[in-house]
Amino acid sequence: MLKKIFVLSVLSISFFSCKEAAQEEVIPTKKPNIIYIMADDHTTQAFGIYGSRLASLNPTPTLDQLAHEGMVFDNCFVTNAICTPSRATILTGQYSQANGVLDLEGHLETANQYLPEELRKLGYQTSLIGKWHLGEKPNFDYYNIFTEHGGQGSYFDPNLTESGMNFAEYGTPEYEGKKYSGHSSDIVADISIDWLKNKRDKNKPFMLMVQFKAPHDDFEYAPRYNDYLADTYIPEPASLYENGNNGSIATRGKNDSLLSVIGSSVSKRNTIRSMGMRLWSDAFTKISNPDFDASVGTNLDLSDKAYTHATYQEYLKRYLRCVKGVDDNVARLIKYLKEEGLYDSNTIIVYTGDQGFMLGEHDYIDKRWMYEESMRMPFIVHYPEKIKPNTRTNAIINNTDFAPTLIDLAGGTAPKQMQGHSFKTILETGEEPEDWQQSTYYRYWMHMAHAHANPAHFGIRTKQYKLIFFYGKYWVDTKDPEATWNKKSWGNRFEMDTPVAWEFYDLSKDPKEMNNAYNNPEYKAVIADLKNQLIAKRKSLNEEDGEKYPHIQKVIDAHWND
Repeated sequence: MLKKIFVLSVLSISFFSCKEAAQEEVIPTKKPNIIYIMADDHTTQAFGIYGSRLASLNPTPTLDQLAHEGMVFDNCFVTNAICTPSRATILTGQYSQANGVLDLEGHLETANQYLPEELRKLGYQTSLIGKWHLGEKPNFDYYNIFTEHGGQGSYFDPNLTESGMNFAEYGTPEYEGKKYSGHSSDIVADISIDWLKNKRDKNKPFMLMVQFKAPHDDFEYAPRYNDYLADTYIPEPASLYENGNNGSIATRGKNDSLLSVIGSSVSKRNTIRSMGMRLWSDAFTKISNPDFDASVGTNLDLSDKAYTHATYQEYLKRYLRCVKGVDDNVARLIKYLKEEGLYDSNTIIVYTGDQGFMLGEHDYIDKRWMYEESMRMPFIVHYPEKIKPNTRTNAIINNTDFAPTLIDLAGGTAPKQMQGHSFKTILETGEEPEDWQQSTYYRYWMHMAHAHANPAHFGIRTKQYKLIFFYGKYWVDTKDPEATWNKKSWGNRFEMDTPVAWEFYDLSKDPKEMNNAYNNPEYKAVIADLKNQLIAKRKSLNEEDGEKYPHIQKVIDAHWND
């Protein structure tokens, strides 16, 4: 009898142990929280971690520390370097032609905002705070977004529309929302921390998108940074003064005839839009520093080089003061996460910009170009549970890949309409899969717009080479009277086609893109192969022009073999 009891006891223990083990096996893994932080126009040159000429200034200590604790992507690229299209691509996982947001006038329908919708299906609470710029109502459980200036927002005392308010059309009184006091970067951080503290459902995983306006032009920084870098020399790019063989007839014109209008400049070169024209005029805001001395602009004794030097120094200091404000506010957010036990636990933190930005390279400001400083995006991921500290990768990713990756990390599968690919494996292993993409596609659709006057172009970028085709036409046929809205909304000053040309750069030998080697016979086979890759990529992405834009396709066909 005792033996039977013993056997039954052992069996009972084994049964319940197995049952408990089985129960443990079916308990789902806790989904990670996601905090996605994006600053407008924060370019890789303005970080320490990316080792640019500005790294010695230590412009981003908080973000550098975040990067040291996670993974840095050295080859992250935007697919269309302008605010609205980039943001649409990030939410849809699609290229501009697929999601329909080609330019700054594009609106992204609520139903097509796939990233928050897919995460909601996985049980996530979603939140968006700060810059939106996509026109339609955000598809987030909670939002509090800038409303003024077409969604760009104001640097100081901005209006924001919060979920629950009437979401009306841009420009109407109903859209203006609530006015907040202070600098926009501080306000975005305040609202983000308040949402984490008081508004989120703590029984659900969450995705919080924190989107700063800074350091977007007009570079209005919080006055507390007036003395930051005040007496510091800001390192200058050599190409600010000597541009070598960068560019082509498409960007310079025949005999350099277009240099005075194409590409907004630091120097006096661009007579339509230059940073100097704005910095040294009363029209440029003095909100950040009412005592700013604009007398440089009226000093007729300054040589062109001295004028350019003075303009660059002031331009960069304003830009970097805005960056400092973002970095400090990210530090505030991280401090809260640490206090709440969210920082080192099951939380993914992504930091990026919506594209790159030209900081005087080739005497350019703004973005739009397929040149490195404009096309390259910073991308940092902090996720202690999965990512080893101090890791870097040169795997090529672009902003179509963000949404599929975040969905994959959350335990889901990206919907079929997304064109990007998940790089979850790269994050978790630090290794690039053998079948991973070896190139990225770029297209800037707008043409000679907003006085920045950048010609329309597309191209392909591999780890070693870059091939760009400037086709020099509007994406709409400007002879079509139904298309006049486009010219008006872009603020075009030029109703003109520009010369067609190719540019090719060997980035292994020429990382600063100072020598357009398209006509160098040594690269004939390389260029032919890149053109074939470009044809295949455009076809696979439905980026061809024949059906929708035959006037552009004619240009492509006529000049493909130039």
